Amino acid sequence: MQVLTAQELKRKIDAEQALVVINVLAPEDHREAHIPGSENVPLDRERFADEVLAKTGSKDAEVVVYCASESCTASRRAARKLDEAGFQRVYGFTGGIQAWQEAGLPVESEIPRR
Repeated sequence: MQVLTAQELKRKIDAEQALVVINVLAPEDHREAHIPGSENVPLDRERFADEVLAKTGSKDAEVVVYCASESCTASRRAARKLDEAGFQRVYGFTGGIQAWQEAGLPVESEIPRR
C-alpha cells in the first residue's frame, strides 16, 4: 500500500482523477465528518471488498482508504483486504479525517449544526 499525505490526497482529488475515496469507519462516524465526496464502506462489513468493487467498478481503479487518525489501524487493514482481493491500485491515507482537518481541508457532515 502506498501512503498518501493530506496534501497528496487533496491534489489527487483536485486533479479529478478517477479516484474513489473510501471512509472505512462506522456509518455514524462517516455522518459526523468525512472528506467531501468520499464513500462509506465500513471495514467490518462481511463483504467489504465486494462493496468497494461495487463503488469502483473495477479492481484496477485507484482506491484510497482512510479512517480516523494515524493511530487508527482500520485503513491499513482495509488496504490489506483489498490487496488480498486483487485490487491493483490501493492507497492509504493513514492520517485519516483528523489529519485532513488539521491540514485545514474541507470536511462534510450530515449532522445538523445547532
